[in-house]
Amino acid sequence: MRYVDPLRAGGSVPGVVETDDLGTYVVKFTGAAQGRKALVAEVIVGELARRLGLPVPELRLVDFDPAVADGEPDPEIQDILRASRGINLGMDLLPGARDFRPGLIDVDPVDAGRVVWLDALTGNVDRTVHNPNLMVWHRGLWLIDNGAALVFHHRWSAAEGSVGKRYDLSAHALGGYRPDVRLADEELGPLVTVGLLEEVVALVPDAWLADEPGFDSVGELRRAYVNHLAARAVLSAEWLPEGFSTPEQLREAERRRAARTRAARPAWLREVPDLHGKPSVETVWEHHFE
Repeated sequence: MRYVDPLRAGGSVPGVVETDDLGTYVVKFTGAAQGRKALVAEVIVGELARRLGLPVPELRLVDFDPAVADGEPDPEIQDILRASRGINLGMDLLPGARDFRPGLIDVDPVDAGRVVWLDALTGNVDRTVHNPNLMVWHRGLWLIDNGAALVFHHRWSAAEGSVGKRYDLSAHALGGYRPDVRLADEELGPLVTVGLLEEVVALVPDAWLADEPGFDSVGELRRAYVNHLAARAVLSAEWLPEGFSTPEQLREAERRRAARTRAARPAWLREVPDLHGKPSVETVWEHHFE
């Protein structure tokens, strides 16, 4: 019904939108650079998390008409909106919510372990100290932005070989809270059944799954998602995170990353500071160990 404002902090430039159910949602658009697969991951991971008891804002499909955003002055955002006519993904706006940062609230090791376990299962390597993708609302932790998960679906030809892959979660946003991932595996692993996965994957609109190379039908692609995640849940002993980096290790990794970035620049740019705007690892982590 009304396009309120773009959220420029996100790489996909989602927008705050008011809809005809009197709700206000953060809408991620199919025309954004991340494409439809990011929305597929949002639905599958978000709804799986909800059914496992993790806090995720309500997800709704939003039928978007670009005409409601004619007043948006940014031409690049207008390009995204015009390419997003039809069904997009809305996440319930949490009024007054704040971005998570270490020290803002206490996080129990059991709760931290459940989040880390979910991210390990779904291959979500984008919930880091630099980019937590967590919100604090009514003193509770809420999971947002799961679009970077399910990395296997970007290359289905190699998906089978990654079923037992251990992803690097050493810089996870909750790594400083002693996450009990083994307890989470004992409690949540048996709940990830084929039936549950079928229920979750069925929520993805057909249009977001159409024309995937290597698959003869949308139904076949849905089964591939279910089979991959079901097989991965059984192999948890192979991918459970084994540990999390200390602040010193993260600082050293950041130093090496910065050095590689400088080395890749032309000579005349190598002395220009990194202006990506992210806080240093030391700044982010110091609250963990005060």
